[in-house]
Amino acid sequence: MVVEKVISMEEVALHNKPTDCWVVLCGKVYDLTDFHSSHPGGSKLITDVAGMDATLLFEPIHPSDIAERLLSPDVKKGLIDTATIKPEHIAKPENSEEESGPLLVGGKPPLETMLNIFDFEDVAKKTMSKEGWCYYSSGADDEITLRENHNAFQRIWFKPRILIDVEKINMNSKIFGYDTSIPLYITATALGKLADPEGEVALTKAASATGILQMLPTLSSCSLDEMLTARSPGQVVFSQLYVNRERERTLEYVRKCEEAGVRALFITVDAPQLGRREKDMRNKFKKQGTSVQKDDEKAGKVDRNQGVARAISSFIDPSLNWKDIAWFKTITKIPIVLKGVQCAEDALLAFRHGCQGVVLSNHGGRQLDLARSGIEILPEVMESLRREPGYSKDNFEVFVDGGVRRGADIFKAIALGATAVGIGRPTIYSLAAYGREGVEHMISIFKNELEMCMRLMGTPTIQDIKEAHVITKNLSDHFAMQPRDNLMNDVYEPLVTQASKL
Repeated sequence: MVVEKVISMEEVALHNKPTDCWVVLCGKVYDLTDFHSSHPGGSKLITDVAGMDATLLFEPIHPSDIAERLLSPDVKKGLIDTATIKPEHIAKPENSEEESGPLLVGGKPPLETMLNIFDFEDVAKKTMSKEGWCYYSSGADDEITLRENHNAFQRIWFKPRILIDVEKINMNSKIFGYDTSIPLYITATALGKLADPEGEVALTKAASATGILQMLPTLSSCSLDEMLTARSPGQVVFSQLYVNRERERTLEYVRKCEEAGVRALFITVDAPQLGRREKDMRNKFKKQGTSVQKDDEKAGKVDRNQGVARAISSFIDPSLNWKDIAWFKTITKIPIVLKGVQCAEDALLAFRHGCQGVVLSNHGGRQLDLARSGIEILPEVMESLRREPGYSKDNFEVFVDGGVRRGADIFKAIALGATAVGIGRPTIYSLAAYGREGVEHMISIFKNELEMCMRLMGTPTIQDIKEAHVITKNLSDHFAMQPRDNLMNDVYEPLVTQASKL
């Protein structure tokens, strides 16, 4: 009977490089120096554990005797002295508890592990207050439009072109003549401090750091002065406006914006009444509202019994109509954009009434359920505008918001005629998850994705992106077969009935 040699772990550890590679497997020591280069899974899997006990990596995949069955007998050097094995000698799977535990920082993954926009949403869902999460994530009624906004982008397919010099990609663009590092802007979202104590000021600073433009919200947690003061020298911002029933207060707000250097006014026109957002309505809003409704607070006109949205919207004027556009043109000289246009007919009316642009939007799926997505409306709007006498992209700009989650979505909107796209929830979720730094990282993901998309599509500049690069045959087919969007569906929180909470 042959007595096998017993080898200490200290000796095995000396053979720890590709040209001298010993590995312990299931209590046995093997010299895999000549074998690792032909390993079906690649040489690196073996050389990474040279001089170590790799049993934990080996056993889940291979039978224990496979090395002796398939390799030359002389690769086996002997038995390992198990008493000499220390914890540092053991190669562990990357997803083991010891390895995964330290990855959590403050109860959430490190910022650098956020690889896509949905990653931020998932972290925000786990870290935000219930009140904040229900407000931001809620949509109208059955939330079909909320989900459709993103799904619609996935019904647009690409037609890439090849053999084009794409060594250098230039994503620089302009909005109303002002430079932006990417055709993307931060759109207005209310009550930023529900996400982070710095609120909208963090978004202003993040927009400056990343070279994009921000739309300041009327219903902000921070005051208008705080947001304006947070601007860096020369930073361009726009302002969103909910029109107040008391027009003097609207006049005061608009003039203050213009005097402070705000460069465009985006008037919200899709909210004569706020939609029924049931996730939000199940919560009672207890915190201080917004600076624009302080008088209503004192008069007891603010309803706090049906969620955040209802509590902050008491002042919005439902009588706003086309005749009021003429009045706005008398009180300001900055560009006027109608935010919330949902058909070609109204886009044409906006142009004819002297507006400088429209945002095709359904309010993030928060107003009228089963309203179409902005990206679906875009082709018909552009077709109608191009037939309109006097229209040009230089005197009337079209924007899209709602459902933008990939750099490829930006590409699709630009191809179909948009000047830029707005993002709302992605900024709030990244702010809630990681603060201002999270917003900056989120925007860098959009930039990286758009750069890759432009390179693979053969479009070195934004100006090279054309309608011929996309296929929209199924865009208006709301029940078309399409792959399951795992990322969106896995972070989406379905509606539930009140009884299910009992």
